[in-house]
Amino acid sequence: MAQLDVPALLRRLGVADAEPPSAAALARLHRAFVERVPYETVEIQLGRVTSLDPLDSAARVLAGRGGYCFHLNAVFAELLGALGYHVTRHPGGAQMTPADAPGIHLNHLALTVRDLPDSADAWLVDVGLGDGPHAPLPLVEGSHRQGPFTFVLRPSEVAPGGWRFEHDARGSFHAMDFAADTVTVDHFAERHVHLSTSPESGFVRTFCVERTDAEGWDVLRALTLSRIGETTTKTVLDDRADWFAALADVFGLVVADEDREPLWRKAVAQHEARLATAS
Repeated sequence: MAQLDVPALLRRLGVADAEPPSAAALARLHRAFVERVPYETVEIQLGRVTSLDPLDSAARVLAGRGGYCFHLNAVFAELLGALGYHVTRHPGGAQMTPADAPGIHLNHLALTVRDLPDSADAWLVDVGLGDGPHAPLPLVEGSHRQGPFTFVLRPSEVAPGGWRFEHDARGSFHAMDFAADTVTVDHFAERHVHLSTSPESGFVRTFCVERTDAEGWDVLRALTLSRIGETTTKTVLDDRADWFAALADVFGLVVADEDREPLWRKAVAQHEARLATAS
């Protein structure tokens, strides 16, 4: 039976050696993951529905790719479990705008870690939000400041026993609720197909890649590259070479040669459609 290649995955994260579980070690792993493994929708843009098997997702990460929450948090949960952490997978729901109804829509897989030897807190551990926290957040009600961003945690009103994460105002979504229930990644299979194929899915409509570091977020949507922190800068990458250079240099994203032209054409078409709508 195949197993997670923990040493290879730690090398991919730039982590020299495995450490015993602790709050500090957990934070180091989380920061390394969100800095080095991109949140990306390449396969969806190319019309391919990916496997949700965590080992398949781990193989993609080792090959210089990433994924979205179902892939990234699944890989991170497997890694944490292999390192001795008590990690739980929860069904969640991202609320894109304040006008949208909150709920456990199964468009997000959330993780918590408990029973750390040096911390009485439980922790929200989420490497699958794209423009999300740089480090784990203690599950303590109130505001939590990280770098230039402020996040809010409070008990969920739609999932009894669960929690609600309210994003910084500059984030790409409004909030995320997750339930106390424990699930496996298979729980999201039907929703994953919908998000990967439906014309109504934001993942289908717009190419997106994101990463987080201590100072802010890097976000590429279609051809527009944004750096969001204390200030926000935006650059339109309408030169093919510059666009792929940003994927590699900013996001560390490896795209196979045969996928580069169709991916570029998609991004250009989305950018032109947005310009036409705005005019």
